[in-house]
Amino acid sequence: MTSRCLWLLTVLALAACAPDQAPDRAEKQPVSYQRTDFSALPAWNSDRVSEALPALKRSCGKLRRQADTDTIAPAEIGGTVAAWREACDSLSRLSDASGDGAVRDFLTTWFDVYEVRGSEGLFTGYYEPELNGSLERRAGFETPLLARPSDLVLVNLGEWRTGLRGERIAGRLRSGRLIPYESRAEIETGALGDNVETLVWLDDPIDAFFLHIQGSGRVRLDDGRVLRVGYDGHNGHSYYPIGRYLVDSGEIDKEAISLQTIRAWLRANPDQMRGVMDLNPSYIFFRRIDGDGPIGAQGVALTAGRSLAVDRRYIPLGAPVWLDVDYPDESGNPLQRLVVAQDTGGAIKGAVRGDVFWGHGPTAAEKAGPMAASGRYFVLLPKNLDIAFKQ
Repeated sequence: MTSRCLWLLTVLALAACAPDQAPDRAEKQPVSYQRTDFSALPAWNSDRVSEALPALKRSCGKLRRQADTDTIAPAEIGGTVAAWREACDSLSRLSDASGDGAVRDFLTTWFDVYEVRGSEGLFTGYYEPELNGSLERRAGFETPLLARPSDLVLVNLGEWRTGLRGERIAGRLRSGRLIPYESRAEIETGALGDNVETLVWLDDPIDAFFLHIQGSGRVRLDDGRVLRVGYDGHNGHSYYPIGRYLVDSGEIDKEAISLQTIRAWLRANPDQMRGVMDLNPSYIFFRRIDGDGPIGAQGVALTAGRSLAVDRRYIPLGAPVWLDVDYPDESGNPLQRLVVAQDTGGAIKGAVRGDVFWGHGPTAAEKAGPMAASGRYFVLLPKNLDIAFKQ
């Protein structure tokens, strides 16, 4: 499949990086993990691997706070925390100013390399958008960004049935039963009433809609301060890509579909804007984030250009990953580098599927927006990890 075809498929799907937006039960794909050498990693000797050191340290810091017996999903790949502890303890002794050579030595000392082979690889990008907002509702700032309601119940079905691992639903309790939560359309017409807090009022409903897809962002307040917000739950409804509707209905030609053309169509059709956005019934609730961010699914702050969203059924969160993707990096060179699996996404499904976090600001948006490229990746796993496929 060409990169152009992959790009079209991705735009039609509008891959969402807010986690757990839909309880979609995608079938697990066949996958293999082929042992190889560090010398097989493209650009192994030229990538500035030290740029990934903050991401590595954050992930290892998270793992080191867990019990040795804790499982790192998927268990058959990630094993338990005990298998990662020596490597993470060694990493903690590296200086934050360590150079590329020191980081390469650390990786070759503690890790083995496996090429992940499955479906043809698809790699997209996401970023942390910046929006305009006000802490008070006033003219021009009338779109609410809502906090998680007090009665929202999120259920991890994998805790009840092993066959449902990774599947989640949401709802509210009524007379001892869990019932579905309101849809986007119902929430935006005030169905939650006083049961929910408004974190901030935004100046643009279209920007707010795409913030729900990204899952995190920065809001520049009218007094100059910046408020960082991140995902804090969802309403349990399945995510629907409005780009698919706009193509199927003939509103945008398939060859022209992009994040930018979808935005332009919504702005050019204000009478239809709300109805089209409501075709996606999924709704995301947010929380304030203090300090570094945004926060990924592993619970650590993401690092621009060095954090990757993955399908955790195939890649353990916290694992170093080596990318080999047909897409230009910040300097126009092939995207071949060390990243860390630190996030997930509602549409990040597949054995060889990744979503690169590019940071925030206009440059990050330019890199993330059109990204939908073919490629492959390698996962780095501790040498002492006792896994069935190890060769």
